[in-house]
Amino acid sequence: MADEPLVLGIETSCDETGVGVVRGTTLLADAVASSVDTHARFGGVVPEIASRAHLEAMVPTIERALKDAGVSARDLDGIAVTAGPGLAGALLVGVSAAKAYAYALNKPLYGVNHLASHICVDQLEHGPLPEPTMALLVSGGHSSLLLAPDITADVRPMGATIDDAAGEAFDKIARVLDLGFPGGPVIDRLAKEGDPAAIAFPRGLSGSRDPAYDFSFSGLKTSVARWIEAKRAAGEEVPVRDVAASFQEAVVDVLTRKAVRACKDQGVDHLMIGGGVAANSRLRALALERCERAGIRLRVPRPGLCTDNGAMVAALGAEMVARNRPASDWELSADSSLPVTDPHVPGEKQPHAHKHAHTHDHVHEISKDNLYS
Repeated sequence: MADEPLVLGIETSCDETGVGVVRGTTLLADAVASSVDTHARFGGVVPEIASRAHLEAMVPTIERALKDAGVSARDLDGIAVTAGPGLAGALLVGVSAAKAYAYALNKPLYGVNHLASHICVDQLEHGPLPEPTMALLVSGGHSSLLLAPDITADVRPMGATIDDAAGEAFDKIARVLDLGFPGGPVIDRLAKEGDPAAIAFPRGLSGSRDPAYDFSFSGLKTSVARWIEAKRAAGEEVPVRDVAASFQEAVVDVLTRKAVRACKDQGVDHLMIGGGVAANSRLRALALERCERAGIRLRVPRPGLCTDNGAMVAALGAEMVARNRPASDWELSADSSLPVTDPHVPGEKQPHAHKHAHTHDHVHEISKDNLYS
C-alpha cells in the first residue's frame, strides 16, 4: 500500500467544497463543507454564493482532510482538481487552490473531469473498475449513460438528458409541492409512504422510435405540475405522498430500464450507478431488481460517495498517477462545459518543473509573485 500513489483531490463544481485523500484505491479522508443551507433560502444554488463559500472553506477543509488522513501535504504524490464541468466561478476557486498547493509543494497537478470522477469513486468501495465499465450518472446537473473502456483516457457517451436532469426534476417538483430544497431526499422519504402506482405519470422517450439511451424529464415535470395545479384549482387536497411516489417511480423506471438495456446491447455484464440521485433508495432497489433479473452485477457506492466529494477526484487522480498519465500544466483552466470524453486535461509542461506560464488564458495564469493571479 505504501507504494501506491497518495493523492489529494479538490472538488468545487457546485455548492460543496470537497477534499479527499486517497492512497491507490484506499480512502484515507473525505472532508466536505457544504453551503446547501444557504442556498435553500433561494430554492436553488446561487453561483456567486457558492463561489464565496468555496473561498472561505477551502483552506480549513484541506487542512482537515490531511489531518484526518494522518499525512503531511509534502507526502503527496499529486494534487487532483475538478476542472469541469460545473459552475465556472466555483470551479475557478478549486483550480486556483490546486495550482497554488501544487506549485508551493512542487507536486504534479491533475485537472480531471467531474463525471469521470463520479465513476472512479466506486473503486474506493468495490475495488478496481472492470474494463469496460457501463455507468449511469444521475445528479442535479447530469443524467448520462457512459461506457468507459479506460476511465483515465477513454470515456464514451451512450446517452444523456436532452432537457432537465433527473435531480433537477426532483428539485422542481419538490418546489411545486412546497417541500423545500434540495428536493431529492424529501421526495425519497415521502415516497416510501405513498403508492407508486397511484398516478400514471408519463415515461419520457420510452417509445420504440425514441433514442434508446437518451433521457427526458421535462415532460414528466410539466405533467406532475399540471396534475397538482388541477387538484388545487378544484379545491382538493393534494396527496403529496402518492404524488412523490408516482413521480419518483416514473423517473427511476426510465433510468434503470435504459441502463440495463445499454448493458445488454453492449455486452457489459455489470452496471455502476453514481451521482447524487444514486443515493435514492428506490433507484437502488429497482436497479438491483432489474440487474439481477438480467444477470448484471450492480455496483453503487454508499450514499456519501454518490454526492459531490473530494474523494472521487482524488480517486481519479490516483488512477492517473498509477497509469502514468501526463499531468496538467499551469495553463489549466476551469472549463464549465468540459466534455466527458476528456477524463482529464493533460499538458505538455510538467507542473513539477516550476515553469511559469507567460501566455494568458481565459481564466487566469499563475506566477511566482501571486499564485492566485
